[in-house]
Amino acid sequence: MSKEIIIIGGGIIGLNSAYYLQKKGHKVTVIEKSDFSSGASFANAGIITPSHIVSLAAPGMISKGLKWMLSSTSPLSIKPRLDYDFLQWAWFFKKSATHTKVAASIPVIKDINLFSRELYEEIKSSKDFDFHYQHKGLMMYYKTDKMGEEEWNVGKLGIKEGLKVEHLTKEETQKLEPNIQLNIKGAVYYHSDAHMTPSEYMKQLKMYLEQNNVTFLSNEEVLDFHVSNNKVKSITTKNNTIVAEEFILTTGSWTQKLAKKLGINIPVQAGKGYRINVKNDTGITIPTILTEAKVAVTPMNGFTRFGGMMEIAGINNKINKKRVNAIVNASKSYYNNLNINQKEIDNVESGLRPCSPDGLPYIGKLSKLKNITVAAGHAMMGWSLGPATGKLVSEIIDDKKTSLNITPFNVERFN
Repeated sequence: MSKEIIIIGGGIIGLNSAYYLQKKGHKVTVIEKSDFSSGASFANAGIITPSHIVSLAAPGMISKGLKWMLSSTSPLSIKPRLDYDFLQWAWFFKKSATHTKVAASIPVIKDINLFSRELYEEIKSSKDFDFHYQHKGLMMYYKTDKMGEEEWNVGKLGIKEGLKVEHLTKEETQKLEPNIQLNIKGAVYYHSDAHMTPSEYMKQLKMYLEQNNVTFLSNEEVLDFHVSNNKVKSITTKNNTIVAEEFILTTGSWTQKLAKKLGINIPVQAGKGYRINVKNDTGITIPTILTEAKVAVTPMNGFTRFGGMMEIAGINNKINKKRVNAIVNASKSYYNNLNINQKEIDNVESGLRPCSPDGLPYIGKLSKLKNITVAAGHAMMGWSLGPATGKLVSEIIDDKKTSLNITPFNVERFN
């Protein structure tokens, strides 16, 4: 039965939710507080990551965070502040960072990533789109034996989970990337990963949805919800009151703020990252993580993207030039003769990744408000998990058995 559905949030999760819902015949409107052209869905590394099986809330991450806290160039920066939401999130993060919890989340993260990769390939083969998509895997370059050992330990976990993972010498790596000069000791190579050019997919998906009767309302910030009989009846934006049968929050780093208006606590902190696009031919053909620096390198359609940093400092889009320069300097230290010009550095963009305390997204309905579905908190895997989340959202709305067990993604697990 067709329903009137409002999706609040026009990023990768919102548009993929709209894609699967319109295919089921629902009347969908997507509301976005900006103009559908910026944010984490455009500034990310574009990698589909079954390799990323260990969540952000890994044991040892807190001590690393404390060690890096005072450095203006460290890969992770957590700015301590007297803010209740942040302090509560930090407490939940600490409680989640145990070996037992991380081990339990590994198959969950792997399965949803593999499912999402299948769906991307299905969308690509539908002939409705012509976006850049390549399945070439992901390299984890390392410079020290200590980091190599750490990465290979994760690689062995991946092998146990059924992923194809190889440990390569520098020479073996160089054979796979003959057009670049590498300054590394070796690499761990995951064959499971794929990559894309985010802006291409986002533009094509929006165009497809517009052609298939999905309505888009830009520059419309949701200010309030009107609730009656355990259901949201309408929302108020700056310019309108909009009535619908179902409401979906795909609001990324703003989810906690909006959920509070519904009397529910969904802990999310914004993790700012930066991206630099390099137009000259770098010779790089396989996506890579520069492990010591935590920089992601992705060959995209017409340019190579260098991205990184995880800056947990509230919702802001300030560009920290020291962190941007840290990405540039780290990249040049792994690739000899890499040229990144000043104009490319000055054209840096940032995006806010929505981080849950345990590294798992929130996907599901609220227990007290029967027509609200939440799909948020994907941290660094938002791009990777777009189609899987959209598909699960459509199954939840249609009250169908979901393609994956969504219990680990329980929206109210921190209440």
